[in-house]
Amino acid sequence: MQYKQEFANALIQVLGEALTEENITVMIEKPKFNSLGDLAFPCFELAKHYRKSPNSIAEEIANKIDLKIAYKVEPVGGYINVFLKKELVSMFTISKILKEGEQYGSSPNTNKVMTIDLSSPNIAKPFSMGHLRSTVIGNSLALIAEKQGYQVVRINHLGDWGTQFGKLIVAYDMWGNEEKVKKSPIKELLALYVKFHVEADSDPTLNDLGRAAFKKLEEGDEGTIELWKWFREESLNEFMKIYDRLGIPFDSYHGEAFYNDKMESVVEELKEKGLLVESDAAQVVEVENFPPCLIKKSDGTTLYATRDLAAAIYRQEKYHFDKSLYVVGNEQTLHFKQLFTVLQKMGYQWQEGMAHVPFGMILKDGKKMSTRKGKVVLLEEVIKEAIQLALTNIEEKNPNLDNKEEIANQVGVGAIIFHDLKSYRLNDIEFSLEDMLRFEGETGPYVQYTHARAASLLKKGNYSFKEDNQPNLLDEEAWPIIKLLFSFPEVIGKALDDYDPSQIAKTLLEISKAFNKYYAAVKILDEDQLYNRLSLVSAVKIVLKEGLNLLGIQAPEQM
Repeated sequence: MQYKQEFANALIQVLGEALTEENITVMIEKPKFNSLGDLAFPCFELAKHYRKSPNSIAEEIANKIDLKIAYKVEPVGGYINVFLKKELVSMFTISKILKEGEQYGSSPNTNKVMTIDLSSPNIAKPFSMGHLRSTVIGNSLALIAEKQGYQVVRINHLGDWGTQFGKLIVAYDMWGNEEKVKKSPIKELLALYVKFHVEADSDPTLNDLGRAAFKKLEEGDEGTIELWKWFREESLNEFMKIYDRLGIPFDSYHGEAFYNDKMESVVEELKEKGLLVESDAAQVVEVENFPPCLIKKSDGTTLYATRDLAAAIYRQEKYHFDKSLYVVGNEQTLHFKQLFTVLQKMGYQWQEGMAHVPFGMILKDGKKMSTRKGKVVLLEEVIKEAIQLALTNIEEKNPNLDNKEEIANQVGVGAIIFHDLKSYRLNDIEFSLEDMLRFEGETGPYVQYTHARAASLLKKGNYSFKEDNQPNLLDEEAWPIIKLLFSFPEVIGKALDDYDPSQIAKTLLEISKAFNKYYAAVKILDEDQLYNRLSLVSAVKIVLKEGLNLLGIQAPEQM
């Protein structure tokens, strides 16, 4: 039973063709105050159609609506406010969640494929805090899409090609030590890269050597290729440690280098279709309303756009995607507008399913975190510190807890992910470990703690759900929780439509606040209402766990 849809259906019966079904559904909203009911429909857009005031339209429609799930339909100030039958809705919502369990809010399998390009760090460089956002936003969108019935392909488009590798190869040949690199690959390769730039400041001929080394790499020189493969493999091994800690899998690690032999055919296709024009000795595609898209430089080398065109065509041929997301920072917005327009000009209709999902920056003390002269905030170090801080908090609050280290790991990692995902992705976010790890306030540990509290109550009450015994909850204090629980499936759908996991994070915070308020107001383990109240607790636990799962966060049973 979707209460919003029931209300929409009742409105459609009355309104006829005045508004489309889609418009009606979108316009239904939640009133700001509980005194104004549970659902509301604004009548202002109907004023032109009926040539009456919104107030009189609201009054007329409210009198005609037949809504079995409501005990009152009331016109107020141009709105139609609906007051749902609390007992009926509570019983239905709790029973549905308890029966469906982790499947609550899931959509049937659509047989549709979604590719998501996420994370994509540069090899031979540290995995910094700057890579966190693409990684966790992309992973959460993948989990939400799977919940909505998509088959998701997670693609890590590694930065594993370019002149910087020529420079790194020169640096390794001049100052490198195989044992040191094997022992600490990223640290040593970064040190070599930084040393190259320091030395090149006083000896510019090193840059020429770097370009020459990259040319050898492009031409397939065996020794240079072996060295590059080794750097790539060692880097990926280091990245995997971080992905394992974050609990993030990938289906493809095809990076930039993978498309080297696929770009020339794209250039030829652009020529055949009459799209390639010469501009200042370079080859470009003219793009309306934007600067031209550069395909080949004057020296004949290809660029990001050429590579991304080849990647998009390859992914469509391999995966036959219906949607293809690129979770990449704000600064690449123009690049993706050009990319999608060029694909459209090439006649590829499937490009309509492609979207750039941009995001803001992580700031430290209001400033951008950056990799400069080897100064970088390493994600691995942040994770270690977060886990250690979480362990200290747990030892203070619950020193006798079993599996302290495992739970500290779940809380520390969860705190970092939640801190990122609770904000709308386009906003910049301020990095503060202390704020992230608080057990109170708008944090991951607060939601995890609420889940653990629910688990503890169920254990104490020895609860088990009986399908033939529908919970009959009459607590007035439970109603704010029920409303949030029954809106959860709708929140999941909207989070995917808007590519915005923060909608799920915010809902989890609201459920946690409402539940903790209920916990303080009601004796949950009171014998008279034990089964009914613990049924609500169990429903809350299921939704919190599933919500955290959609953000890529684990839900400890105790904390």
